Amino acid sequence: MEQERKDFADFYQRCRDNCLRAVLASTGDRALAEDLVAEAFARAWASWRKVSRHPAPTAWVVRTALNVRVSWWRRRRREVAFDGHDLPRPADDVHDVDQAMLSAIRRLPKRQREVIVLRVWLDLDANTVADELGISPRTVAVHLSRATATLRAQFVPVTS
Repeated sequence: MEQERKDFADFYQRCRDNCLRAVLASTGDRALAEDLVAEAFARAWASWRKVSRHPAPTAWVVRTALNVRVSWWRRRRREVAFDGHDLPRPADDVHDVDQAMLSAIRRLPKRQREVIVLRVWLDLDANTVADELGISPRTVAVHLSRATATLRAQFVPVTS
């Protein structure tokens, strides 16, 4: 049991920031992203024997965090916003991420955003990303190509 605690603590220290950046790219709200990542790590610890054998435990945590958000959103969608208090706030405290790039990534369609986060930020191979998202590796490649083309068009000046 002590070795499991140490292994999980090492995993948490190594992966927390990357997981937070990935979820933050999707949510745009640092406090929400922190809550989602904390919940996902709590679930990872509860199932650590299974998660530690997962081919990409970091992706498991990110996917779990995003699934928690979807579940939360489904429960909450029947609520009525009051004076704009429920609108997402821009992250004001993102470390090591260019704000213009983060904003551009947030504007991508959901699946492209997920592929960028898992494939580029978490440096997972296409097969692992495909498994995590429940799509084929070819579909991962297509989404990645479209996302990078969109981002490139926004940041690389066109020369005549």
